[in-house]
Order: sequence, then C-alpha cells, then structure tokens
Amino acid sequence: MTVPVPSVSVIVPHYNDLENLSRCLDALERQTLTGHRVEIVVADNMSPQGEAEVARIIAGRAKLVTVTERGAGPTRNGGVAASNGELLAFIDSDCVATPSWLEEGVRALMMHDFVGGHVSVLVDDPRRMTPTEAFETVFAFNFEDYIQRKGFTGSGNLFVPRQIFDAVGGFRAAVSEDVDWSYRARALGYRLGYAPNAEVGHPARRSWRELLAKWQRVNREMYLLASARPGGRLRWLARTWALPGSVLVHTPKVLTSARLPDLRARLAALGILVRLRMWRFVDGNRLLLKGR
Repeated sequence: MTVPVPSVSVIVPHYNDLENLSRCLDALERQTLTGHRVEIVVADNMSPQGEAEVARIIAGRAKLVTVTERGAGPTRNGGVAASNGELLAFIDSDCVATPSWLEEGVRALMMHDFVGGHVSVLVDDPRRMTPTEAFETVFAFNFEDYIQRKGFTGSGNLFVPRQIFDAVGGFRAAVSEDVDWSYRARALGYRLGYAPNAEVGHPARRSWRELLAKWQRVNREMYLLASARPGGRLRWLARTWALPGSVLVHTPKVLTSARLPDLRARLAALGILVRLRMWRFVDGNRLLLKGR
C-alpha cells in the first residue's frame, strides 16, 4: 500500500522589502525537494508600494494574499489561512534558502513534531564588515542555541505539520510570537527538534540604527511575554541587571571568533556588544518601571 506524500506550503511574510522578496523567491525556485506538491504563499502586510507592485515582483512565482492586521504574527497567520499544504514551512522574505532547505526540513519532521533549522548570517563584504555586521556575525540567529538550550525556534525557519499548528493556534500579536508559539507547542507535549542542514541565510543589519530598531521591538515583545507569567517581572529584573556583567562573559567569544577576519572586526564587534548590552540594561529597567 502506497503512503500518501504530504503536500507542503511555504509561508513568506512580507512588508516593504521587494528586492529581498524577489531574491527569496529565486532561492525557493531552486529547491531540491521532489515527490511533494509545493505551493508558495506570500503574505503581504499592506506594503506601501501597493498590491499590484508586490504582485509584479512575485511574477507568478507564488500565491499572493494581503493581510490587513499589522504585525509579523498576524501576517504569518494570514499566509497559513490562504494555504493548502499538510506541512507548513515558514521563511522570512529577507532570507535566502539553500537548495536543500525544504528537503532537509521535511525530513526532520519524521523525527520531531516541529523543527527549526540553521540560520547563517550574510554580509556584503566579509573582509570589510561594519561594526554591526561583525557583531551580528558572532551573535545573531543562533537557532541551535535557541532550540537546544532555550526551548524555542525562530519563525523565520520553522517546519510544522498543519495539524499541530492548528492544535497550538496561530501566532500572537504584540509579543515575541515565535518564542510564545514554541512554548505553547511544547506545553501541549509537542517535541521540538533542530535540523542543522535546513539552512537559510539572513542578511546582517549594517548599522546601529537598524540594530537598535530590532532591539526596541524585541525588548518590548519579550517584556510583554515575560510579564504575563507568574514571577515574570522578577525574572525580567534579574536578567536585566545581569546584562552589564554579560559583556565580560562574552568578550572572549568575540575576541576569539573565527567568523571575524581580523582584530579590527573583533574590536568593532566588541564595541557594539558593550553599547547594546548597556542600552538593553537601561531599556529593560524603563520597561519595568513603565509597565508598573
């Protein structure tokens, strides 16, 4: 008796990043997965260029759905609602999947209930990194650590059967939706796994302004998630006050990183580490006092 091969829906949330969206779709067209019906759904969150321009960039490579509710979580949910696959594969529109990404992620679902893959950091010129690029090369997108030590996976490289996604429920708005969703899934008994060969590349942020914009959002979302749990505000306070000391803990990691080409890049990354941890210390206390 032949076992039916499950169909796959690739969900690509998008907002105002048409150049990277086109590059993402180019990579999805080169996937090695065979034997599965695959659809690609671009969920656009009301990009200012308008639906017609987004459709022009997609150029028939994906199904387009417009999501009016703002936020990454609702946008992903809108993509899921417009899709038909039995397996869901999530990738961000600024990411570039390796050719075997889908194949490896689908294979990993044979051993786990939901899966996160590997995310590598992409820089324009590895020999001439900006300080922010150097910092992100060392610290950003460590999905292996997220999954194996912290118990969650980012939603920019996530594989899950639709049946499990429906049982857990969609991504929530205004919180770190991938952390929250992973914790809810694990609370229901679903097993999270790491698929190192299901790899996508994510561009590093190039400037302090771009990095700060990310952390303003992440800090706010993580605080809201933490404060909703018993004892969460106290744990937030402890983590916040540990941030200055964490600079000393992570300094050796920066200075010995083989991912950085030279001492200049290491010192530049170290400067961003100090600056960001101190900003997070101040902002973490501000959020706590404001929330109170």
